[in-house]
Amino acid sequence: MIITLCKSKIHRARVTEAELYYEGSLTVDTDLLKASGILPYEKVQVVNVNNGQRFETYIIPGGAGTGVICLNGPAARLGSVGDEIIVISYAEFEEGEAASYEPTVVLVDEKNRVKQVLKGHLEDAGKKD
Repeated sequence: MIITLCKSKIHRARVTEAELYYEGSLTVDTDLLKASGILPYEKVQVVNVNNGQRFETYIIPGGAGTGVICLNGPAARLGSVGDEIIVISYAEFEEGEAASYEPTVVLVDEKNRVKQVLKGHLEDAGKKD
């Protein structure tokens, strides 16, 4: 049996830009991508904490250390600058492998810099500092 699990997530990053007339996708600071293990052009789900919108798109790498989180194309209508979002990547696992898999959770500060990287502790990611 194949099971789909959360592979990694960037938790509560703040949207820094929204570009409606871009070809679509989500631009994310390369430092956040490296910390989370999310690859450029990987399909992700984006959850907007402020308005409840959920959508799928793909990642475009942004400048390292810039803190950029940019909603591009139609996604720009699903959030505003300052909104908090969760970026989630998924992977498929065999049942035996899934039982012991622990996702990577990247917690960020108010400027979208890596604050902490957790392995498998999703319950800690939901707590506000």
